[in-house]
Amino acid sequence: MATANKNLSNYDKNTIPNAKDFRFGIVVSEWNDKITEGLYSGAEAALLDCGALPENIIRWNVPGSFELVYGAQRMIVTQEVDCVITIGCVIKGETMHFEFVCEGVTQGIKDLNVQTDVPVIFCLLTDNNEQQSIDRSGGVHGNKGTEAAIAAIKMADLRRTTNQ
Repeated sequence: MATANKNLSNYDKNTIPNAKDFRFGIVVSEWNDKITEGLYSGAEAALLDCGALPENIIRWNVPGSFELVYGAQRMIVTQEVDCVITIGCVIKGETMHFEFVCEGVTQGIKDLNVQTDVPVIFCLLTDNNEQQSIDRSGGVHGNKGTEAAIAAIKMADLRRTTNQ
């Protein structure tokens, strides 16, 4: 397990570009909201900590993880954002639903990254049980939302520096 006994959410602000001049979109799944709210809190806190202005963080909710792709696409088209973070949580159940949703969202986010000029950050927990998701949304393994925010800042900066 890659995150066993390790909190990957610690970051050094001195190594991260200042986020003051960037606009961030965050699309959050309402499904498994106990988890996704924790991920959102981690992402928002990290963005603000790194200089993002509250008015430059736009949040949209979508019903489930499968809808993250459409929400991110609409965010890119309508909100003039520098980066979009997609936040969701799919917990394995007894049917193939888990595999279909995870594959669809993964491919959809990949497609947006290839087809648009705005980076889309993948913050979709795909865990075997709820405890694993809790551990990764502010628990013993840190907060993947925090990690997604740091990735978003770095990718927004990459976009800016390569579009000049």
